[in-house]
Amino acid sequence: MKLNRLGSAAAVLSVAAIALTACGSDSPTATSSESTSSSAASGVTGTLTGIGASSQTSAMEAWITGFKAANSGANVQYSPDGSGAGREAFLAGGAQFAGSDASLKPEEAEKAKEVCGPDGAFNIPAYVSPIAIAFNLDGVDEINMDADTIAKVFKKEITKWNDEAIAKQNPDVDLPDTAITVVHRNDESGTTENFVEYLKAAAADVWTYDVSGDWPSDIQSENAKGTSGVVSTTTSTNGAITYADFSAVGNLSTVNVKVGDDYTKISAEAAAKALDTATPVEGAAENDLALELQRDTTEAGTYPIVLVSYHIYCSTYKDQATVDLVKAFGNYVVSDEGQKTAQESAGNAPISTSIAEKATKAIDSITVAQ
Repeated sequence: MKLNRLGSAAAVLSVAAIALTACGSDSPTATSSESTSSSAASGVTGTLTGIGASSQTSAMEAWITGFKAANSGANVQYSPDGSGAGREAFLAGGAQFAGSDASLKPEEAEKAKEVCGPDGAFNIPAYVSPIAIAFNLDGVDEINMDADTIAKVFKKEITKWNDEAIAKQNPDVDLPDTAITVVHRNDESGTTENFVEYLKAAAADVWTYDVSGDWPSDIQSENAKGTSGVVSTTTSTNGAITYADFSAVGNLSTVNVKVGDDYTKISAEAAAKALDTATPVEGAAENDLALELQRDTTEAGTYPIVLVSYHIYCSTYKDQATVDLVKAFGNYVVSDEGQKTAQESAGNAPISTSIAEKATKAIDSITVAQ
């Protein structure tokens, strides 16, 4: 197994059990622009509550620390309950923003108008990171796999580590006759959705399931809740394999993914290349920065299993104090300072200058509900 790259996953950030009326009238890669950092020291006060993606835990911990250092009267509470839970809470008015590894679905965007006003909510890329295919196999540090092999492993069609399909891609690795234990998320997860989106695009002949944040119910395998859950289960099980945000895999080994004719080792830099071909989601509103990724790219050096995690905000909030707090925190996250702080903590790739500028414009458009 490889040496710990970033240490263990950050501790869960808790949320106080308070009732909030959050939104509306009723209640992806290069160093980002210096110009987006000025709002970090705005001196706002109050408490901002978010719920969502566990992949953002390490980055969120760093963002909260940095934001509070510049705004001593402000507090940010974030509960990493998963992307699905975050979007659900946000749409129910139980959080002022959501963290999500998947953008709002069309039906969710429509529902957001009920709590956020007629212009609804929008998605802002905040955190870009590769999703690791992480495994625990005594004596093996890394393994090469193509997309079809990865799909067959997670579909449980390949059940032993020394299967010919794996062995022929790893001629110099002494693979044991150990059973493969697949570990998947048991909660609705944006990480799951991003991972199976890759399988669907790059191994369509093998992976015939629809893209969803829920793991296919007919694939019976080990499961756990959240990023920390699947990493913990895999770490304690020899022969186990899972998928998780790269920042959280700890001592687990990782799969090199075949792209074109070569195998790409996971890294923030390789993940950043995957965003070069990303395009806006068709039909998205002007301030919505949701992205479509080319999962089946053949460009060398690209790592295609990328997670773009969003912060989802209302277009309007109930009062000016809330608007000021949301805008200050949102702009800090996408600023050069905020992205650098997250990168140092979580090892992710910072969003690009162009995305940061668009994100700032979108966040600055938030107003008080009329």
